[in-house]
Amino acid sequence: MKSRMLCLAAIGTLALAGCSTTSPNYGYGSSPSGYPAYPSQTSCADCGIVTRIDAIASGRSAPSATGAVLGGIVGAVAGHEISDKTGGSKGNQNISAAAGAAAGAVAGNAIQKRATSDTYNIHVRMDDGRTVVVNQRDLDGVRENTYVRVVNGKVVIR
Repeated sequence: MKSRMLCLAAIGTLALAGCSTTSPNYGYGSSPSGYPAYPSQTSCADCGIVTRIDAIASGRSAPSATGAVLGGIVGAVAGHEISDKTGGSKGNQNISAAAGAAAGAVAGNAIQKRATSDTYNIHVRMDDGRTVVVNQRDLDGVRENTYVRVVNGKVVIR
């Protein structure tokens, strides 16, 4: 009889425990929506608000097709030489030279754009009160009054 009562008490306790409506909060406080509340944005040590963005002209210029032409020449010579050294026929050497020229032109154009493009000084007022200025080539969607994070010397949207 005692074991029967003990068994019923255990089942009743388990049934009541299963009806409990507490939700985990993972140490971040409670949230009325039932999802865990995450820490406030002020707890991030490397976060802040963008206060100003200045475009900085590179001051470098080159004629428009210089990178593509030089890259094409280097690519054509490299393609021909690689094919020649690996035992390719004359036809293969010409095809390799043409492919090298195309690849070199694309690479040269990209290098020229990167070397002559403008950069941006992004001023960020960090959550701890200090101001940080980061220079980078692209904004990647960063605008003034955006909450951002400074990661490895680059400003990214948080």
